[in-house]
Amino acid sequence: MPDMTPAPRRRPLWRLFIMPALLVVAAIVWSGFWFYAASEVGVRADEWRAREAKSGRIYDCAKRSVAGYPFRLEVSCEDASVTLVSQTAGAPAPFTAQLGEIMVIASIYQPKLLIAEFKSPATIADRGQPPSMKVSWTVGRSSIAGLPTAPERVDLAFDNPSIDRVNGPVQTPLAKANHVELHGRLVDGSVKADPVIEAVLQISDGSIQELHPLLAAPFKSDIQVKLSGLKDFSPKPWPARFREIQAAGGKVEIVRSRVEQGELIAISAGTLGLNAEGRIEGELQMTVTGLERIIPALGIDKMLEQGVPQATLDRVAPGVKSQDLTNLFGALDKAIPGLGKVVKQNTNVGVAVGINALGTPAELEGKKARSFPLRFVDGAVFFGPLKVGQVPPLF
Repeated sequence: MPDMTPAPRRRPLWRLFIMPALLVVAAIVWSGFWFYAASEVGVRADEWRAREAKSGRIYDCAKRSVAGYPFRLEVSCEDASVTLVSQTAGAPAPFTAQLGEIMVIASIYQPKLLIAEFKSPATIADRGQPPSMKVSWTVGRSSIAGLPTAPERVDLAFDNPSIDRVNGPVQTPLAKANHVELHGRLVDGSVKADPVIEAVLQISDGSIQELHPLLAAPFKSDIQVKLSGLKDFSPKPWPARFREIQAAGGKVEIVRSRVEQGELIAISAGTLGLNAEGRIEGELQMTVTGLERIIPALGIDKMLEQGVPQATLDRVAPGVKSQDLTNLFGALDKAIPGLGKVVKQNTNVGVAVGINALGTPAELEGKKARSFPLRFVDGAVFFGPLKVGQVPPLF
């Protein structure tokens, strides 16, 4: 009986090449897209540099390259520099920060998220002068969500940052920390109209030399602020921006501030603004433990010995009389002759008694504390009724 089984039909061979051909076409299209995006990096970077230059921030890059094919764009900028012009009141001489390398990374899948890595160290110098400061770190990173010209969130983080003053071969430590983070985000409005910005600064085991004795010992801080009064994010120097904030009645709200240094813990909250002369005005309500430690460092003992003018008290602490402090020590003298003088001279007891008479008892994290206002009047900083510092005008 003959075999009636039909012979299998042959499938066209060209079908076997459909998938590989599609993959090749996709690879060609993807490669074209990547190389086009890479070519646009320089164009967009130059546009951003021109925009920043209008704000008095001049960026430069000695050598720029693009890598990361096929799924990332890695833009490397070697011998990067930024020159700041007219960024503070009084328009001092421009200065330049020089950095070894900046690497900016963008994923093809998340083009609005930029990750940057900074190579240490950086040097800072007045224009045409040798470096006067050196900034170092072990790890430095940042991220920007949104477009560079319209950021929605910015984050900076540095491990083991330090700042040294440079005088020829000699380097003098100025500041250091184990870790520093700065976060900023847009919480209301838009980059084009009335933006409101929230910022958080966190410092772990930081110390600052030469600025104030209180800051020389290691401290931790966690500060959250909210800034209103900006018109937009259009390019302009900071003094012009501060003037814009003042004209709009803008404020800096200290939402949360906590500083810890050994047994000392200080929390504060309040609102600060600017007057027509560009000086800070406002008040923070502070609660502090270990108050007796900061009294000598601020020099308040000497102030109390010299007396506080009634005009100052009327201006920053209405209702408190200059004679009250004198009466306090006089009463001690009446009780025990000479005790008032001894208390005056005893930094850790006498001065704390005077300050305690002005503040109110409180409890902070289970410890005894005092609450009192920290006032800013025309740029002057008042600890209760006593002036402890002066902030220069911002425009």
